[in-house]
Amino acid sequence: MIDLLVAGGGPAGLATAVHAARAGLEVVVVEHRRGPIDKACGEGLMPHSLAHLERLGVRPEGRSFHGIRYLDGRCTAEARFTAGPGRGVRRTVLHAALADAAADAGVRVVHGAVGEVTQDSTSVCAAGFRARYLAAADGLHSPIRRALGLAADETARRRWGIRRHIQIAPWSDCVEVYWGRNTEAYVTPVSDDCVGVAILKSTRGGFEEHLHQFPGLMDRLHGVAHGADRAAGPLRQKVRHRTAGRVLLVGDAAGYVDALTGEGMGLAFGAAELLVECVATGCTGDYDRRWRALTRRYRWLTAALLHASGIRPVRTALTPASAALPSVFTRVVNALGE
Repeated sequence: MIDLLVAGGGPAGLATAVHAARAGLEVVVVEHRRGPIDKACGEGLMPHSLAHLERLGVRPEGRSFHGIRYLDGRCTAEARFTAGPGRGVRRTVLHAALADAAADAGVRVVHGAVGEVTQDSTSVCAAGFRARYLAAADGLHSPIRRALGLAADETARRRWGIRRHIQIAPWSDCVEVYWGRNTEAYVTPVSDDCVGVAILKSTRGGFEEHLHQFPGLMDRLHGVAHGADRAAGPLRQKVRHRTAGRVLLVGDAAGYVDALTGEGMGLAFGAAELLVECVATGCTGDYDRRWRALTRRYRWLTAALLHASGIRPVRTALTPASAALPSVFTRVVNALGE
């Protein structure tokens, strides 16, 4: 019997496995996909995300950014990071770096389906393995979360994301957030000759259709070579509890508010470390409470901003207010980024 079985070999699952191996636990990762795994995401790692990766010895290549800039076509607001830069990193590059770290730590990765999860008072079984605990890192729409009855009802307001890589040199040292009527566009530098443009939306339509809400950005990108679009959603995932017996949820499987503030990866890495600590010390009953404490600031601030952005007059005032109160905007950005 192994100590920890990790269901899902994305960044959250691999980070969990590396922490477990370094804690002296015998760990196996089960993932049905092969090679560096891509995903529709903004690809901007905030400063605290980089700090978590540094503790794992993972330093993925990318392009540094030094703050967040809001633009709404009328005015601009900018907040600089005070704890060092963030980094735009292609998702496949991040995954490959974490996979190398897992291999260096001696983590065994098995390619196959997780399948049915069963458990008793002393162990949990899945994918042909018997383990003391299982970390469910199987993504935003986690089948394990659903099968264990841990998923809560979806909210009425649903949001989706579409990401496209554009072959153009970054023109800013910030992540730029363009605010439209009911859509945001996030431009993240990911290399010296490429930016990622992620569009978050609550209405139907593809990338080009929503890009028309941002004439300045559309003109800049017109005719420039780009990669294929990738989509994800609905983004909001509510979860009743992060544990069920010997199964613990981590990463997006543990619940997700929105990509609005870019904190997803940092929280996933922090929760991976927390999960392993709970398993290693035999305090898994504390995991849900401690997860809530770890993510409280993100959940409150992101939910508040998401709610505010859904009110038309408030949404219209977000960028002007941020520009008029630069110290407040800077404090909020750094509260989320650190």
